[in-house]
Amino acid sequence: MATKRDIRRFKLKMVIRKKINGTSEKPRLSVFKSNKEIYVQIIDDVKKITLVSASSIEKTFVKNGNKTDVAVSVGKLIAERAKCIGVDTVVFDRNGYLYHGRIKSLADAVRDGGLKF
Repeated sequence: MATKRDIRRFKLKMVIRKKINGTSEKPRLSVFKSNKEIYVQIIDDVKKITLVSASSIEKTFVKNGNKTDVAVSVGKLIAERAKCIGVDTVVFDRNGYLYHGRIKSLADAVRDGGLKF
């Protein structure tokens, strides 16, 4: 059963997705967060493929600090991987979450890593 919070986020997500779309030149950086983990993907919506992804549940990922610190680490990791495949500009899809806390920290880390929104 969906809660009011989930319904609200889904509606916000649909409003955001109407406005933004990822292309080959400017793919979409999509964020999903759960209570414990954070997941990030860079997606080309025209070809319908995920170009690169990073998350806090990867076996090689070392968690240290609180959840905001983990989000910063994941942001740096996704920026590094995006640079490896030649992506330097993205469209940020916050996926219905407020631009606050972990989402803001992740976005700032991606910017510090060299990607442009």
